[in-house]
Amino acid sequence: MKLLPLSTPEVFELVASWLARKENYQWLDFGNGRQTVTPALLKIMTQRDSHLMRLYTLPGTDTPIGIAGLNNVDRASGTATLWAVAGEKSFHSRGYASIASSKLLSIGFRDLGLRAINTWVVDHNPSLRSVERMGFRFIGRQRLCHCIDGRPHDRLLFDILAEEHRELEVGRRRDRRAPQPDAEAVS
Repeated sequence: MKLLPLSTPEVFELVASWLARKENYQWLDFGNGRQTVTPALLKIMTQRDSHLMRLYTLPGTDTPIGIAGLNNVDRASGTATLWAVAGEKSFHSRGYASIASSKLLSIGFRDLGLRAINTWVVDHNPSLRSVERMGFRFIGRQRLCHCIDGRPHDRLLFDILAEEHRELEVGRRRDRRAPQPDAEAVS
């Protein structure tokens, strides 16, 4: 699996199309309740130090299948917020979003010098398993703050410290049973 920067107009269009799908955007919040983003906004986000986004590919290929990002990167505080979306649904439920997110955590801790990375998951979102698989710890609940179809839901809050992070690897799953639902959208 490769983590690639968003760099061409075609990539910005592809990612924006993934993020425009209700099955993805309903779980997200890019600030002030913004759930969808345009290719132009994605480009602006990639130019800011407060965001780090990477396209992830199908292992062994250059085929893009999703995106993982760190928002609110604050080097002074050593913190950021993780999110991810499995864009190509034909590769959903195989653990790829978890692996890509885990690799991005490594970049955040190693290359950006972050000390803690947080994320949140809307209550009852299947991506909760992905967050737990990566070793995040539950730190609280933000009640009735995320609306889906006009109905408020809780957000479950998690964080992980640099010393707690162990990068997941392609082909190595804790659970060897049938593939479990993976991150539709993390945070």
